[in-house]
Amino acid sequence: MIEAHAAADEQDRALVTRFLEGHRDAANGLVDRYHQRVFNVALRMLDNVQDAEDVTQNVFLKAFLKLRTYDPRYRFFSWIYRMTVNEALNSLKRRKRTVPLEDELDVRAPGLAADRAAELQDRLGKALMSLKPDDRAVVVLRHFVSFSYREIAEVLEIPVKTVKSRLFTARERLSLTLRGQGA
Repeated sequence: MIEAHAAADEQDRALVTRFLEGHRDAANGLVDRYHQRVFNVALRMLDNVQDAEDVTQNVFLKAFLKLRTYDPRYRFFSWIYRMTVNEALNSLKRRKRTVPLEDELDVRAPGLAADRAAELQDRLGKALMSLKPDDRAVVVLRHFVSFSYREIAEVLEIPVKTVKSRLFTARERLSLTLRGQGA
């Protein structure tokens, strides 16, 4: 797994270098590698497909405009995910309200009838959207993107202890909310 990360990091650095040297096709490689993941994080944070698409587009636009500021000693995915979370949080501030999560939440519930699975998705989505944006970011990065505590800390630029604390608090709030919904 570490070797896979190292290889991916090296590919990212090579694409960034090529882009900065004027090979604009290298941008396609970075977009291909990260578009879906950036969009998924934005969608989980924003609960709106159109807003997530806008955030994704803005993130890549800003990333390419600021690519000279990227420090290749660090992981590219951390840099772009940090931009994604920040852009999503800014979008939430502009919106100043949340709406129920639609069908895009992809929670697998093997063995349950489709209706029950859809009901659970809806409840989980509503519970997730009830969290403060900072707590939601930690939950999304941990449970939907499968980042380690260290990776989340790197992306959000907070200590690992803060990640663990926020995640504990967010899980407790989710549990209380879901119990309150009858889940």
